[in-house]
Amino acid sequence: MFDRLKRSVKSLRSRITERRLGETARSVRLDGLTYLSVEKMERIEQALREVEAAGVPGDFLEFGVALGGSAIVIAERAVADGRTFRGFDVFGMIPEPTSDKDDAKSKERYRQIASGKSRGLRGGVYYGYRSDLFTEVVASFTRYGLPPVPGSVELHKGLFEETIPVVLPDPNRPIAFAHIDCDWFDPVAYCLKTVGDRLAVGGIVVLDDYNDYGGCRTAVEEFLATRPDLELEIGPSAAIRRR
Repeated sequence: MFDRLKRSVKSLRSRITERRLGETARSVRLDGLTYLSVEKMERIEQALREVEAAGVPGDFLEFGVALGGSAIVIAERAVADGRTFRGFDVFGMIPEPTSDKDDAKSKERYRQIASGKSRGLRGGVYYGYRSDLFTEVVASFTRYGLPPVPGSVELHKGLFEETIPVVLPDPNRPIAFAHIDCDWFDPVAYCLKTVGDRLAVGGIVVLDDYNDYGGCRTAVEEFLATRPDLELEIGPSAAIRRR
């Protein structure tokens, strides 16, 4: 009885929160294009509003695009504000967590994915098993009026260590906002190093997996230990802000 009541209260809170989401955020959830909870999506929208209101200079990035739902929300705001959006993903099977700093939960999750038994949203095919995910994501962006165009909306397919040095060669080009949603220690650490000094004052990095996977949390903690200019904010998704 008590557990049922708790679930009902949680469901009610989620519906109330969802009403606070923007139209596009609600739409990508309805279209089954994101695994993010209502609360995590709201945190992204809040961060975008904050950097826009403060006039923080720089691009908007996402590392870990998956089906493209949150990327569409971020890209729409980037275009509206005259910025460039860049999304990075393998657009296929997620690489294995190989660091000793990844926890048992992370490795068990990967084993489930690699076994072919992971379920997609609403019982559909898990995105990592799809034969041409990149084309699907491009089609979704186009349907939302955001066809990929160099210098405006960009999607880059491949491992981060292969695409990022080519796409982001200029260490002086500022970043205003980044969403890091790549689960394991090594990719999160790599993305944080990439953002690093490029994050403009007032810029925000939202970390999807900080509360979910130990490798992500360790990567963030090790990174922040060397960066006194950055502040961690805890929430449904943790965030880093440059003061």
